[in-house]
Amino acid sequence: MVGGGGGSGAVGQNTGQGFLNFVPWDDRPGKEKTADAIVERASSAFRNFRDAQVFALVPGAIRGLGQSSGFTMELQNRSGMTREQFLASRDRLLQEANANPKLASVRLSDLPDVATYKIDVNQQKLTALGLNQNDINNTLSTAWGGRYVNDFIDKGRVKRVYVQGDAPYRADPSSLGQWYIRSSSGEMAPFSSFADAGWDTAPSSLTRFQGVPAAEFQGQPAPGVSSGEAMDEMERLASQIPGTSVAWAGQSYQERLSSGQAPLLYAISLLVVFLCLAALYESWSIPVAVLLVIPLGLVGAIFAVTLRGLENDVYLQIGLLTTMGLAAKNAILMIEFAEQGEKKGMRVIDAALEAARIRLRPILMTSFSFIFGVLPLALSTGAGANSRIAIGTSVIGGMLTATILAIFYIPLFFVLVRRGVRDGFAAARERFRRRRAATA
Repeated sequence: MVGGGGGSGAVGQNTGQGFLNFVPWDDRPGKEKTADAIVERASSAFRNFRDAQVFALVPGAIRGLGQSSGFTMELQNRSGMTREQFLASRDRLLQEANANPKLASVRLSDLPDVATYKIDVNQQKLTALGLNQNDINNTLSTAWGGRYVNDFIDKGRVKRVYVQGDAPYRADPSSLGQWYIRSSSGEMAPFSSFADAGWDTAPSSLTRFQGVPAAEFQGQPAPGVSSGEAMDEMERLASQIPGTSVAWAGQSYQERLSSGQAPLLYAISLLVVFLCLAALYESWSIPVAVLLVIPLGLVGAIFAVTLRGLENDVYLQIGLLTTMGLAAKNAILMIEFAEQGEKKGMRVIDAALEAARIRLRPILMTSFSFIFGVLPLALSTGAGANSRIAIGTSVIGGMLTATILAIFYIPLFFVLVRRGVRDGFAAARERFRRRRAATA
């Protein structure tokens, strides 16, 4: 156990954090012994403590961007609310977040207000006694906190000299009345002559984010909920509290920056595939028939991932991009032969059927060889297995549908596209001929 620092970033004498090292994967088989499962059971056990708050957390995936996995949200006071109003809004959001089934272990990074011994100085009495605020601050900091004054050499070693009040005279707050301050005239004035002291509560720290008073929330998504869904849920809850706004920090901020790039990445991938196929076949219509097959693979990938209860993360997106390329590959194997048969004078439908018959076995061989090649990824265990499982499952599901369905749909798409292009050119030529005849 390490004292003085909390796992959520709070620092104080009543906070601490500890680290546990798990045994190797081979010594703890089963889903109930994974890090997430152990943390979930520990959180359930620690939740019953009355005199302390204990959170069991999994370390963050990226070191330096947060103390734990999950999200880091900043609730900002944008409307100039008083501190009491903002604290009430903060506590309301914390209560609603902990009651939300999509969120888990939602907590504040700051410690609650602590007891503070407050000294109120009467400025009029201070001036009448010939004192100033600087004299009071120096006396308090020296007597109660200690101050470095000099160095001295002892047996060849340089040691520092600190001055501080003796322990009996700073043991409790009532000892403050025993201290005097020398005025400019040389007289000694006790603290009781110009100051009133008493107990009060004060925040342990004042948090600001982007120059605005803020309260930092940390939490994790519930089992089966992605981090993006948890962040959306926190934004929804915070939007119901007037006068506040939401900002993200650490790993959550980076996730928000990259969350909108997936559709653009897919669009660029499809565009690159289309341009490459257009240059290969010297045609703008044949690439369309190839791209129409890609949704068949994506449907299978999403279905397989949903069936296994996996999250929509970056590894799933990698699997989807791989599935897009493999589905286009199957279409290219068949459409290439169909296009060659059409050039030899065969009808479009006859060329498509002949290509499907000739290329059936190569498509099945390449598809199932790839499926069996990534099968170990889908069945992997151990450290880092979640990333391999997501990629393997999405590729296997996408290849199954892209192979089974594409056998029937690739010839259909080729025929529809070629006939559509041919009929379109014929209609355009007919309109052009009639326009010329009408002009003549």
